Amino acid sequence: MALARGGVKRAKPVPASGPGFAETFATLPVAVLVLDPDGRVAHANAACELLLNHSETSMIGQPYDAVLLPPDDYAERRDGHGFAAFDTEIEAVRGQRIRVDFLETQVPDHPGWRIVTLHHAPHAKRMNQGERSAGARAAVGAAAMLAHEIKNPLSGIRGAAQLLGTGETVDPALTTLITTEVDRIAALIDRMQDFTDTRPLKLEPTNVYPLLDHARRVALAGFARGMVIEERFDPSLPPVLVDPDAFQQVLMNLIKNAAEALGGLAQPRIVLTTAYKHGMSMSTGAGRPRRPLPIEICVIDNGPGAPEDIAEHLFEPFVSGKPEGKGLGLPLVEKLVRDMGGIVQYARERHPDVTVFRLLLPRAAA
Repeated sequence: MALARGGVKRAKPVPASGPGFAETFATLPVAVLVLDPDGRVAHANAACELLLNHSETSMIGQPYDAVLLPPDDYAERRDGHGFAAFDTEIEAVRGQRIRVDFLETQVPDHPGWRIVTLHHAPHAKRMNQGERSAGARAAVGAAAMLAHEIKNPLSGIRGAAQLLGTGETVDPALTTLITTEVDRIAALIDRMQDFTDTRPLKLEPTNVYPLLDHARRVALAGFARGMVIEERFDPSLPPVLVDPDAFQQVLMNLIKNAAEALGGLAQPRIVLTTAYKHGMSMSTGAGRPRRPLPIEICVIDNGPGAPEDIAEHLFEPFVSGKPEGKGLGLPLVEKLVRDMGGIVQYARERHPDVTVFRLLLPRAAA
């Protein structure tokens, strides 16, 4: 600080090398849209692209309502000076209904220009809604799943043991049944133990393209046989900071999840995409600082998506929309991605209707 006349401190001028509008706007932690006097999108920051599943390039020049549908009472309550709606639902035209704090303000000295901010609140709950917490849902789901998955094979084992106890010779079919069912219980317990593994992953700079290619070939040779798996890759993607084995497991789980969702479709299609998102930074959990996550990897399928009543709970254990699902695959994906310092998101996009599982991961240091 410099001293002006009279001893008053005077702020130093901002250096010419300081961040400009583009850098500052791109890294804002809140989703922001800038609208021109004609109601068309002039700018959208990285957080807005992620929230609305829409790139800034494709939004610029589009009418406001071609990007998102504002709250239901927007037209009645908007007075030309500003608008605010808290914990309300809006609909992203290329996504789904999302819960946000929605604020619209006029830009001073620029008639007709507006700024819309969207504070995402996906898990906002009212205390009087009486909904189960995530922990309660997981506990109830665990009890139901374990009762079903363990009781049935134990019943078969008990019956086989009784038959062996009454016979004079050993029936190989009965011994095979016992070992098969015991192995099935052991495998289930092994999968559940994956969630209790707190050992840190071995993160290293990794070229993800060989891993993507391997996952694709394994899928086409097995659970995705007969399906189309298309690749849309950014050839300039830099090395990613991941654990290669954990990343491979994440890919296999997501592609398998997509393949299962496409069962019975006439033209099943899975698309793997990569992209570099400049300015993308997010917090990977409550209380954690924001960090750059510019690497985007998506697994996209043209299936029907998750049922609406469980869409917000897909990454919670024992939540599944499949009749025979155990609800363990996606929670394990979320755990591994979080342990690698990234995040995974689910979205339902339109035009065309597709399901997207999006990984946002850190770039390896140069």
